[in-house]
Amino acid sequence: MSEENSRASDFIRDIISNDLQEGKRTSIITRFPPEPNGYLHIGHAKSICLNFGIAREFNGVCHIRMDDTNPVKEDEEYVDSIQQDIRWLLTGWAEDRIGLKKVGETPQPEMVDGKEDFHAKVCEEKGVALEPFYASDYFEALYHFALKLIKAGKAYVCDLSPEEVDQMRGAPDKPGQESPYRNRSIEENLDLFIRMKNGEFPDGSRTLRAKVDMSSPNVWMRDPLIYRIRHASHHHTGDKWCIYPLYDFAHCISDYIEGITHSICTLEFVVHRAIYDWFLEALDLPRQLPHQYEFARLNLTYTVMSKRKLLALVQQGKVSGWDDPRMPTIAGMRRRGYPASSLRLFCEKIGVAKRENVIDVSLLEFCVREQLNKTALRVMGVLRPLKVVIDNYPEGKTEELEAINNPEDLSAGTRKLLFGREIYIEQDDFREVPPPKYYRLVPGKEVRLRYAYIIKCESVVKDVDGNVIEVHCTYDPDSKAGGPTAGRKVKGTIHWVSVQHAVKHEVRLYDRLFNVEDPADESDGTDWMSHLNPNSLEVLSESYIEPSVVGAAPGTVFQFERMGYFALDSAKGQQGEPVFNRTVTLRDSWAKAQKKNS
Repeated sequence: MSEENSRASDFIRDIISNDLQEGKRTSIITRFPPEPNGYLHIGHAKSICLNFGIAREFNGVCHIRMDDTNPVKEDEEYVDSIQQDIRWLLTGWAEDRIGLKKVGETPQPEMVDGKEDFHAKVCEEKGVALEPFYASDYFEALYHFALKLIKAGKAYVCDLSPEEVDQMRGAPDKPGQESPYRNRSIEENLDLFIRMKNGEFPDGSRTLRAKVDMSSPNVWMRDPLIYRIRHASHHHTGDKWCIYPLYDFAHCISDYIEGITHSICTLEFVVHRAIYDWFLEALDLPRQLPHQYEFARLNLTYTVMSKRKLLALVQQGKVSGWDDPRMPTIAGMRRRGYPASSLRLFCEKIGVAKRENVIDVSLLEFCVREQLNKTALRVMGVLRPLKVVIDNYPEGKTEELEAINNPEDLSAGTRKLLFGREIYIEQDDFREVPPPKYYRLVPGKEVRLRYAYIIKCESVVKDVDGNVIEVHCTYDPDSKAGGPTAGRKVKGTIHWVSVQHAVKHEVRLYDRLFNVEDPADESDGTDWMSHLNPNSLEVLSESYIEPSVVGAAPGTVFQFERMGYFALDSAKGQQGEPVFNRTVTLRDSWAKAQKKNS
């Protein structure tokens, strides 16, 4: 189903539709809650498209919430990149469905007793200074919610070390052991927790745990941690706090505070749903509670999706950064030239399911080609140049030829191509000794130059090693469009650029970062980094592009005719020249190459 259609169909949307029809919900609020400990990747794009797509289709809103409860791993750089990625992905599609809060607006402790509805204060008016939600904005309210659990006898301060907690938690087939501190009095727990907040104890010395069920078959229900001590500065709250809530506690309460109706996450959180519900019910909250739903995460071939592994690639210099065009990050794909619409189309095609599966990256590349074919202007670029001299073309003459900008969109108009006596063609478009069915330029044979003339190879010039460095040709002056022999048939057509007018660029040819389908699979003892593709980047420093690309904005994508799609980078090349990154080839050549090599 295309973006123009009103609604996709999947089990989550069916649940929401039924909830509205049956009156269980009167409005829909979803959320996308990334932890700012890395850049977003294509898996996050699936979640963004799902949550904002639901808000778009059901006239609801979706909140961006930074799940920033771990100051040791989080950074403002990641917060900024997340916001930029989401805005880019949603531009023109669902940006009006973003729920944002007023700057400085945070829930107050009296919310604990349900006296105020923070979500009622959410502002969506244009022209007001707005920012995303932050879990850290709720630290004060979360602290008071924790106090409420202690006063109800449902939480206690535990002095066990993290290692002791893990050991005593048991296993799915083995009951856990109760902490010796589980039965502290309410008064002692309150005193210790307040002192934890006041910074009296070192990191790791105490935690606050929920008093649930140490014999539960669900290990996550065995007295999960609520708070830990971390004397670390927080990117958003500074040094105000030295205790930080754990995900399972902060997430469900944040959903409640914001009025989230459907909390949608990936399948690994199925086992967390019970504790999600337990916290909300244990607090005896007055308003309607959110509910968690799970869907299958995105697994993509020839890459890794773990933030830990992606960070390792960056830190070890295997890539140039989080936005390296080989990375599966949204920033990397944007820099590579993937249109936002292609990521949305990809997410639409893979759908939403309950079972894990692996998607071939060729489907993503297909979606990129599908979108760029409609929008990218065509130009001619020679990546590996071979000089051609047309001996019977007048010296010093330059003429203008007309070329179509995009045959898929004639409203894009035409452009002028400058043609002269000396041109560059691709090295692969000439062979002294051609293989069978080679229909390009060879000695004594003719070929048509795209938008120009028919030329015939007369002779070659070689260097001392016998390599062809220059080809001499003649041309048929009547073979140009509109000329007497314009319709004369020759078997091959090649592209070219004028030596005099072409602009030198550095071109970076990107390929798949890994050379196996599942590099994360280490079941055979192989380290995942050993599968890095040594040919994932080739840099061409002497490529020539027609001058119509001059002045294009960074990020603009062109189709280099016969060569592929290329995006103009904001960075400069090794010699200070402009850089084009290959976005994707014109067709899927990887599968064919892999089959040939197998």
